[in-house]
Parts: sequence; C-alpha cells; structure tokens
Amino acid sequence: MDAIVLFGHGARDPEWARPLERLRELVLARHPGLDVRLAFLEFMQPGLADALEAAAAQGASSVRVVPVFLAQGGHVKRDVPEILAAVRQKHPSLKIELTTALGETAAVLAAMAEEVLRPD
Repeated sequence: MDAIVLFGHGARDPEWARPLERLRELVLARHPGLDVRLAFLEFMQPGLADALEAAAAQGASSVRVVPVFLAQGGHVKRDVPEILAAVRQKHPSLKIELTTALGETAAVLAAMAEEVLRPD
C-alpha cells in the first residue's frame, strides 16, 4: 500500500473535519513517510476521486480507502463503488482497496464502548 485515503462525508462547517485531520496526524505519527490524504463525499474538498487521482499522480500503485463512517450506509454501499469504478477506468493499474466503515470494526467499537463507560 502506497497511500491511504481517509474518506468522510463532509459538511458545510469546516470544523467538522477536525477529527479526520487529527486521525490523519495520528496515522502519520505512527508511519511518518506514508501518503495519508483526506477526502470527502460532499461539501468539502478534495472529493474521493480527486484524492485518488492525486495519489496516482504522486506515483502510488495501491491505495487503501478507509470510510470514516459509523456504518456501511448508502453512501459507502452505492456512491463509493461508483466513484471507485470511474477512477479504476482512468487508472487501471492503480490497486484500490475499500475497507469496511471504520465504525463497524471490532477495535473501534471496543474503543467507543470504553469511552461510553468511562467515569466522569
């Protein structure tokens, strides 16, 4: 894997992206040379296709797309595969891996449960 794209929904309020930016910083702190990008479905830039195009332009041969969503909703099931198909047509040699929505992974759910149960 040459690059990771942390993919979020996006919002009109720029503050909404702060947790994704912090996540990117945490990933980079653990793997300083890794190409880690943010991408958004709507309202914010870059879009997912643009982020993948930029990674390919920088020489990436494989990219992991991580949906930073709580669940695999319509956007992840419908919109993302269409976007990925269009990028794959333009860049057939670019390997794109789409992971499960982050909020559905066992580790993230366990961390969320710990936070819910944390005493004040």
